[in-house]
Amino acid sequence: MRHAMLGLSLALALGALALGAPAIAQGQQSTIAASLADPSRPPADRARDASRKPGALLAFAGVRRGMWVLELDPGRGYFTRALSLAVGPPGLVLAYVPEESVSAPYKPLDAITAVAAEPGRGNVRVMHDPLLAPAWPDLAGNIDLVWTSQNYHDFHNIAGFDGAAFNARMFALLKPGGVYLVTDHAALPGAGVEVTHTLHRIDKALVIAEVEAAGFVLDGESAALANPADPHTQPVFDPAIRGATDQFVLRFRKPRREHHG
Repeated sequence: MRHAMLGLSLALALGALALGAPAIAQGQQSTIAASLADPSRPPADRARDASRKPGALLAFAGVRRGMWVLELDPGRGYFTRALSLAVGPPGLVLAYVPEESVSAPYKPLDAITAVAAEPGRGNVRVMHDPLLAPAWPDLAGNIDLVWTSQNYHDFHNIAGFDGAAFNARMFALLKPGGVYLVTDHAALPGAGVEVTHTLHRIDKALVIAEVEAAGFVLDGESAALANPADPHTQPVFDPAIRGATDQFVLRFRKPRREHHG
């Protein structure tokens, strides 16, 4: 396990936040808007806001000051910056790059490490264990939000991936009542798992089945990234559809009380 950089500060913060997440503040929308308007966000990020709808997604996920967020496979850090600004210095963004992804051409570990080193990103920590490694015991029950954007399908392309087992680990990491947000490129209903590799899409029903099997409850769905004009048959990198795919946005919640039959 290679996230020793959390160190003593993580242990101290665990104690301070162990009582659970605070209620959503009345100024949540204003905080999100101010975060997205922050001048520390580079122009390249701002240019993508119209298509990626960060304000709508952060609000739908209930992002607020002081939250602990686990961001799965953060890419080049587009949402990492937005989340960092929205949760503020009281919060924490754990940017997790699966070890299986570090050899990607754009060097994701280097990219997100550079984001964490930017001025004002002191609440971002980088982690890069293998995707199928055991859950991190020092984080169990302390995460407010697990966030994954446009990459759940990629997990299926990692040898040995077990969706139910992986999501069970996310379940263990979240606080009772915590949220698991999954957005991805939609495949045709009933599409086989092979499209995760050929089209870089995934059937929404497959995601729901895998996540619910871990104990989560589907708590809501947003149409913020929907595009009914997408034929769902082209690879997401096809210039004809790139940046305009139909995407689902699913909000799952860990029940506050577990029921035993």
